Amino acid sequence: MDTSLLTDPVVKAAFEAWQRADLKAWLAHFAPGARLLDDGKPRDLQAFSREIGRERFTGITRVENGGRDVYGPFHSETWGDFNTYFKFRLDGQGKIERLEIGQAD
Repeated sequence: MDTSLLTDPVVKAAFEAWQRADLKAWLAHFAPGARLLDDGKPRDLQAFSREIGRERFTGITRVENGGRDVYGPFHSETWGDFNTYFKFRLDGQGKIERLEIGQAD
């Protein structure tokens, strides 16, 4: 997949770690105590992260907010195929402090 649309280096590295199912690299991009919101509802980041390799983007349709909001078709072995977003919020230290995920229109 072409990730050249991802212009934020932290987001790009985290996204690519997710896509290649590299749990250690994925989690290394998160700040201690990072939060996950799924369609606005709090969810356990560690539990979500264990789905790595079973869920992935199959394309990128758009990137917004300075390269921190990623939209595209997504495949989940549990839930099937749908459009989704990952919105990465960074702290001042180059770590992800919050990840918002959900179904995109």
